[in-house]
Amino acid sequence: MTVLIVIIVLALIGAPLFVIVGAATAAAFASLTDLIHSFDDLGGWMIDPFESLMGRDQFLAIPLFIASGAVMTEGGMARRLVEFARAALGWLPGGLGITAVFACMVFAAITGSSPVTLIAVGSIMFPAMVRAGYPENFSLGLVMTAGSLGCLVMPSLILMIYSLSVMGAGVAAVDSSDMFLASALPAVAMMFALSGYSVVVGMRVANRETFSLPRLGETAKEGIWALLLPIVIVAGIYTGKFPPFKAGAVAFVYALIVTTIIHRELNLPKVLAALANAGRLMGMLILIIAFTFGINKLIPEIGVEESLTKLLTDNDIGPIGFMLIVNVLLIVLGALMDSVSATLVFAPILAPIAVKTYGIDPIHFGVVFVVNMEIGYLAPPVATNLFVAAALFKKPFGQVSRAILPGLALTTAALVVFMFVPTFSKGLVNISRGTAFYESFPWDGERQSDASAGGNRVDLGALSDEAKAEADKDAPKLNEMGDEYYFGGGQDPGALPTEDDGDAGPAPAADDDAGPAPAADGDAGVEEPDADEYEGVQL
Repeated sequence: MTVLIVIIVLALIGAPLFVIVGAATAAAFASLTDLIHSFDDLGGWMIDPFESLMGRDQFLAIPLFIASGAVMTEGGMARRLVEFARAALGWLPGGLGITAVFACMVFAAITGSSPVTLIAVGSIMFPAMVRAGYPENFSLGLVMTAGSLGCLVMPSLILMIYSLSVMGAGVAAVDSSDMFLASALPAVAMMFALSGYSVVVGMRVANRETFSLPRLGETAKEGIWALLLPIVIVAGIYTGKFPPFKAGAVAFVYALIVTTIIHRELNLPKVLAALANAGRLMGMLILIIAFTFGINKLIPEIGVEESLTKLLTDNDIGPIGFMLIVNVLLIVLGALMDSVSATLVFAPILAPIAVKTYGIDPIHFGVVFVVNMEIGYLAPPVATNLFVAAALFKKPFGQVSRAILPGLALTTAALVVFMFVPTFSKGLVNISRGTAFYESFPWDGERQSDASAGGNRVDLGALSDEAKAEADKDAPKLNEMGDEYYFGGGQDPGALPTEDDGDAGPAPAADDDAGPAPAADGDAGVEEPDADEYEGVQL
């Protein structure tokens, strides 16, 4: 109740999101645990995770990609992409809609951000589609839905944040490069679905652009540098030239060179202004991530994962029911809170349950989780892309909410397919690991392939957990057999041999490997070891 009151009060006075998250985290530690006895204790539980976060390589990619996206947007790379896409695809039925989808997908692969993609591409394509005779609500809904593809296209910020949030989740941890590869097929499937929707609507629109080979060549020449960047990033990551976090640095340097030296649309003051705008976003995002990592430290202290697992297993809920419940929960949460915060808070809770209890592959679950966050960008009332679109296109929020419904329906239908056909998320990953492309859903809650366990990778955290569990299980047996093991068959441990026990039983057989036989005299007492014998030995 205390946490809820804090959230409501801060929300009513208009406090920034990072303030709400930080205050709610502190209130939760103080009211739900007995760990906080002073302000220093609170700092230890909330600041220490932030310090460890700042030292993680995966975290460094986030501000770098945000900065590169800001420079590219200001430097006109989005405009060049749109012009090339219009020249290549505008002559098709629904060509401008297909152009919008393609341009959003490519620009999302450059910036990694859905809102940035919507602003950069949508501000160009929405007016062009309306002028060409496309229905206004269709045009509005299409650019908002296509802009949300940034959740699934490398280097998506949500994909990186998901990988970061489950890093300490044992068997549920995933590598960001695997998540980038796993999201490729779902992103392409969504692109084709939205393109097909555009063709259906475009068949009723008479105005089509005329194909011109010279224009295509000219726009390709202008847009070649923007088109090359996703190829450079993807090739660099999957050929091992640089890891994902260094890809952010490559993208940033590339963007600076293209926009300032090749295209010459940005000078030093404009670059600094773009970076200042990106810095404000990065500052808020970093604080949100830091405070929600404090929540992740709170989760095991209050037993959330254990309680949820017990609730699900006691009610005999199988993997199908679990996935349906999770998706409904995430769609509701995505509609009520920011997708970044929802990912950071709930991914570390739900992912271990999915993997440990139901045998759902962690990469597959991660992709399903991120698609839910994509829906969160679109579902009212707290939908980031809807607020961005309403402000950008100066449309009432009610109209924007109605316009998104067809795109929301398509995305939800795709989610159901991705949920029960893991091949969409695991196929390319399996091929990269040398296993079968197809992978079935664990209908019975058991793993269906070795690939779902991470291929040839060794999860040291999982091995440690398993070893500890085995040791705990065998501990009673060891206690029971202790006397027999150390003192012989059933002998009282207190009855050590004495000088009067001359008959100490037959000597052991002279085995070559058995070592020297015990002394034959009646003094069978325990010989004190020479202190020098163990000198320098470290236990």
